Amino acid sequence: MKYYYNQHTLRYEKVESTWKQRILISIGFICAMIVFCSIITFLAFQFFDSPKEKIMRREIDKLVMHIESQNYKMDLYQKVLTELQDRDDNIYRIIFEADPISSSVRLAGVGGVDPYSDLEGYTNSDLLKSSASRLELIGRQLYIQSKSYDEIIALVKDKEELYAHIPAIQPIANKDLKRVASGFGYRIDPIYKTTKFHKGMDFSAPTRTEVYATGAGIIADVETNKSGYGNNVIIDHGYNYKTRYAHLDKINVSAGEKVKRGDIIGYVGSTGKSTAPHLHYEVIRSGESVNPINYYFNDLNSEQYDKLIEMSEQSNQSFD
Repeated sequence: MKYYYNQHTLRYEKVESTWKQRILISIGFICAMIVFCSIITFLAFQFFDSPKEKIMRREIDKLVMHIESQNYKMDLYQKVLTELQDRDDNIYRIIFEADPISSSVRLAGVGGVDPYSDLEGYTNSDLLKSSASRLELIGRQLYIQSKSYDEIIALVKDKEELYAHIPAIQPIANKDLKRVASGFGYRIDPIYKTTKFHKGMDFSAPTRTEVYATGAGIIADVETNKSGYGNNVIIDHGYNYKTRYAHLDKINVSAGEKVKRGDIIGYVGSTGKSTAPHLHYEVIRSGESVNPINYYFNDLNSEQYDKLIEMSEQSNQSFD
């Protein structure tokens, strides 16, 4: 309640408001309250999450972590798939004389109109689109790889004789094998101490250890030398494949003789240009020496195969 001093009556008198003034005052008060509440609400939503928003934000964080975890797993799956594709193109298809699958076929369907446009406009759009794209690519590559294996199986059935002849086992049994002394590629010559291309693999084993034919074929050549490969045997497997077994102590076959995979053709020695008892083993395809590591698929499990690769890739000195 308000009062004013009346100079005529020399008294304080109560101020009487008209109804219009009261309405205007009320409206002004309400408007001020609305503006004040709006500012408070705006600031609250800008800097503070509601309970529901907090729950949703936690869920979003968990989903992002889950997607990132799935991306890590997809990295592992892609690595395994790449290894399978490499073996398919560079081992299985070469063995069965089939053309490798081109990269354009393995990546068929990549490109063109963006199929993930519906995932745009979100905070984590890039993550969502990347994950969806990678998952689709892996699925497509797995399908193509599966069809490729179907084709390889058909080739195996059609080429049973080929499979019996091509090199497919180690020339020395694991129980007799001390270690892979040297692998395929550039190695240090044990005599001249210079880097020289090593055409095969050296298997270190005791003298007189049995050496096996790695595939069916005909003994193409038997040599007994005091230098070079020393006592060595060459088997012609047909289908453009030959294998050489060098530095033997004793030879158990003669030229022109037919052998089967697993037949004993000789025994480990250190004849010729050799610094210790071992077997020098070569795989020759179409006249060119190739890495024998790709031709042990018939008697090694994945763990043994990986271990053999690890040993053969060491940049050490050869024994011959």
